[in-house]
Amino acid sequence: MSIQFQPTALVGAIALALGTTSSVHATEQKVAKASLDTIVVTATRSGEKIENVPARISIIEPAILEQSPLKALPDLLKTDPSINVVQSGGYGQQTSIFLRGTNSNQVLVLRDGVRLNTATTGAASIPFLDTTDLKQIEVLKGPASVLYGTDAIGGVVQFVTKTPEKTGAFVTGEIGENQTYKSIIGADLAENGVYAQIRGQVIETDGTPVFNINDNRNYSYDQKGYSAKFGIEKERYATSLDYSQNSGNVQYSNWGAFSSQDFQNEIVNLKGRINPTQATEINARLSQFKDDLDQVTSSSFVHSTTQEAEIYGKWNFTAAQNVLLGITQRNTDAKTQDLDEDINSTGYYIQHQYQTNSLSTQVGVRIEDNEKFGSHTVAQGGIRYQLLPNTSIYTNIGSAFKAPTLNDMYAFGGNDQLKPEESISYEMGIDQKLPLNILAGASVFYTEVDNLINSICVSTCNGDWVNTFPIYQNQNIDQAKMTGGELTAQWVKDQFFINAGYTYVKTEDTKQNSELLRRPRQSFTVSTGLQNADYGLSAALVAKSKAKDFSRDIPGYARVDLNAYWNINPTVKLFTNIENVGDVKYKTVHSAGDQYYVNGGRLASAGVTFKY
Repeated sequence: MSIQFQPTALVGAIALALGTTSSVHATEQKVAKASLDTIVVTATRSGEKIENVPARISIIEPAILEQSPLKALPDLLKTDPSINVVQSGGYGQQTSIFLRGTNSNQVLVLRDGVRLNTATTGAASIPFLDTTDLKQIEVLKGPASVLYGTDAIGGVVQFVTKTPEKTGAFVTGEIGENQTYKSIIGADLAENGVYAQIRGQVIETDGTPVFNINDNRNYSYDQKGYSAKFGIEKERYATSLDYSQNSGNVQYSNWGAFSSQDFQNEIVNLKGRINPTQATEINARLSQFKDDLDQVTSSSFVHSTTQEAEIYGKWNFTAAQNVLLGITQRNTDAKTQDLDEDINSTGYYIQHQYQTNSLSTQVGVRIEDNEKFGSHTVAQGGIRYQLLPNTSIYTNIGSAFKAPTLNDMYAFGGNDQLKPEESISYEMGIDQKLPLNILAGASVFYTEVDNLINSICVSTCNGDWVNTFPIYQNQNIDQAKMTGGELTAQWVKDQFFINAGYTYVKTEDTKQNSELLRRPRQSFTVSTGLQNADYGLSAALVAKSKAKDFSRDIPGYARVDLNAYWNINPTVKLFTNIENVGDVKYKTVHSAGDQYYVNGGRLASAGVTFKY
């Protein structure tokens, strides 16, 4: 790396940021808190108050996203207890997310509507996605195939980007342990409904070891990228064009051998909206997502491209009712040394909503025509009822599906005779306003997945994972079950806040009569602190129980993160973070024998932002 890191300077910066307060006048910064007035778009394809959604949806808020440019996307997702993030090492290493016990490729990941799940693994390349211009992350829990098609069995994680609201520019730099730094430069223009935005960012780290034993080297990661956005937002029409590209290199362990790969992802997203009348709205989108991996130490590569064209209209035919009707055409293309295949699919969907002051309903159906796996019909219905002035209850039921990925069929352990996975989910919940400004929620859920694609041992199943290794193949399981519940609580009083969440989920492979891999039964998160326009100090705890892996359990763990910021004036902001304060080296994936993959340990950092 080209930058020299001085630990004493970092300690001094942290002490300064943690120990200093200010009476400087309030800036234009607003400290955002998730509330019943929070607007979400994922559940209905248009802006909706979260209190009206007949499903459980959570928000990773702007205040969390703005704490640290260095905070990697996997660490951001850990703040939601319904998501289990499994990473084979630290920064940039392979990452899977399990939402409510469903698999990583059963969770659809979007960025402003653009599908980021690849054609090969079926999951998104979470470690390589940049967070620079995100406004919030929405986590819709439960099936969502009616609106989004394949992959949305467990739910949808959508990255909602910022739209410029005023003209300005900024420069941010943050430096941390392990020779880690990130710098961002950006400029915004907004005037009379016309806006433009440009961002550039670079990040580098020497990294950390990925194994708990027999691993004396660090695995580095670097990434750079840029993005641009231009749009027009008027009452009767709107259009926007987004472009972003990120590229870099990550070192990793390939079955114990040192390896390195270059990556590049690119997003193009063209959207338009017209309102022919006050009661009608027509939206259109053309998008492309490219995700390329090229091995440095060999000639192998994996290139994935997803192209989508979509048009949908919304008609508010009464003051309380609307209908949404749409069609999506998708082409997914994958290329490797041994494979060149593309698959086309077309989805047709319709959704009806009814909404009054006390009742919200949502019913929809989708027909998806996949040229390789045939047609699938899914449906979903939900209702939320304001039982009392401070009590809201909801329930929903929905089906979903996921087509086999190209990795499922042709990669290591592949099986080209696999069938698509199909699911049915049930959920009910309650949200309650309590005295002392407390908002609490509870929900229970149950999901059955037929033809679940799972890796099954077919030979040498008693191997010791040192001298003899079991042989696995992907097969459809007759049925898998996920049963669980969630509890949430939020308290806000002036500048003070506490947010807590607990998730319990029990998974079952009915064929093997065992739990599914890497799904801890219990997850708990809590964050607390104070935040205002001048300064803030907060702490967050993430805790997981043990989880089953191929031959050994993965132990549970707990970690604590700290954040502080100080707006010296409207132009200068200082901030500091300590991720994993206790430097806990918790195990994430079992490798072989006594060897596990471990997280990256502590990352203490400090930074500054200049706004103009």
